[in-house]
Amino acid sequence: MPLRVISGTAGGLHLKSPKRYDLRPTQDRIRQVIFSSLAERIPGARVLDLYAGTGSLGLEALSRGAASATFVEKEAEATQCIRDNLLHCHLQGDVRQSDVLAYLDTTPGTPFDLVFADPPYLKSRGPLDDDPLLGKIVPFLAPEGLFIWEHFAERTLQNAPGWEVIRQRNYGETGLTFLRFLGKNEKV
Repeated sequence: MPLRVISGTAGGLHLKSPKRYDLRPTQDRIRQVIFSSLAERIPGARVLDLYAGTGSLGLEALSRGAASATFVEKEAEATQCIRDNLLHCHLQGDVRQSDVLAYLDTTPGTPFDLVFADPPYLKSRGPLDDDPLLGKIVPFLAPEGLFIWEHFAERTLQNAPGWEVIRQRNYGETGLTFLRFLGKNEKV
């Protein structure tokens, strides 16, 4: 089934995907869950889409009224797809070709209201507590900002000091966790 923008100004438009066989774009039904939960937070939001792939999460946010979106993806073919998808949808965004963890080592500019991360994941059990994203994402979040993390369903957050789990649900093999950082926004 082709990937598409679900709603907003670009609703119904199909998105281009890289030819890479190992890309795992966020399914339409999971994006629908995410954006239904965030409905009132989207208009005017500054969005960061990490491990962007096709850019579907950031594009959906822009289509629904986000003020800006930055897409971070290391694969050249995928970054070109994101640029093509932005043009096709008549949307604007900042596309960065970079390894996500290297990007998160840079000094953040204006913090983001919503940070999406859909990293490649191994299908293994265990806690997410020691994942480097948890520490590196903090300075990129605005106060009251949310971190929306897609991960393998068998992995959960058990003890993450400073983080509040707003919602944690599984959809088949995909786990979805909404987090808010309650500590000070500085590198940990």
